[in-house]
Amino acid sequence: MEILSIWAIIGFLLASYSVIANDSIQTLGTFIASNKESIDWKWLWLFGGTIFTLVVLYGWITTGGDMAYGRLTRVAYIEPQWYHALAPAVLLFLTRYGIPVSTTFLVFSVFASQVVLEKIVVKSIVGYGVAAVAAYLIWLVISSFLDEKENKVHSQNIKYWRVAQWVTSGYLFVIWLQHDLANIAVYLPRQLPLYSLLAVIATGVLFLAFIFYIGGGRIQKIVLNKTGSRYLRSTSIINVIYGLILYSFKEWNDLPMSTTWVFVGLLSGRELAMSTTRKEYKLKYIFPIVAKDFGKLLLGLAISILVVFGVLFLQGNEG
Repeated sequence: MEILSIWAIIGFLLASYSVIANDSIQTLGTFIASNKESIDWKWLWLFGGTIFTLVVLYGWITTGGDMAYGRLTRVAYIEPQWYHALAPAVLLFLTRYGIPVSTTFLVFSVFASQVVLEKIVVKSIVGYGVAAVAAYLIWLVISSFLDEKENKVHSQNIKYWRVAQWVTSGYLFVIWLQHDLANIAVYLPRQLPLYSLLAVIATGVLFLAFIFYIGGGRIQKIVLNKTGSRYLRSTSIINVIYGLILYSFKEWNDLPMSTTWVFVGLLSGRELAMSTTRKEYKLKYIFPIVAKDFGKLLLGLAISILVVFGVLFLQGNEG
């Protein structure tokens, strides 16, 4: 029986909460925003917690003990030291102040080689561009006939759109977990025994409970300040498009990528499309929001790079 070091446990706990608190808003943010006033948070938590449990279990069973869905095959396991725990600690601080930093860059990168890290950055930048362009083109069409304020969903159809939103949110959460579980599992041995798996599931479910209880936290503002983010119909469409993009990149190769960059690119492309087709959404109001989000991404990337170099420096000195 392999005993984890204290720094592996601390790193895992910090990474689990930081990743779930920062990145899960990409998939659960619109879900929380549109349901928290009409449905008790405990039901929302049961939904998210059940999906988390099933996805982790399925990955562990089908890959012979690897909960990261093979996304750590290019990264050998390193016994975590105290400086490896700095990355999720910094992420926790940034999440507290609502900065949508890439958890992949910040948490995963302190274990990856320079070559792998460069490929992760390139894949993430491509993801941002693909998501922004796809969202812009798609919403040029959608926004020409779908106006949530003027053409509201008929009361008799609300229940159908709510079901659609829950189904698409579940699908998106599954795809996202298959990407981002690697950011948590990087602190753990690549083959987990059952008792460790159960501890991982319990930790994730408890952290999800807190996220649902507080309604997403400050990072939720990234979602709430976007047009139509609380509407069932709009959020269902966002979920489908985001899920398809993430799935495509997941199938491309086994490298992890920043889902945060893809998510912000998607929302940015959507906002710009709506400012193009609707007079009330003027570019001078939309552009500062898009630019601010992109600036936060760059800030998060810069901080991530500094943390990575700091870890490498400390690692070199100890070696």
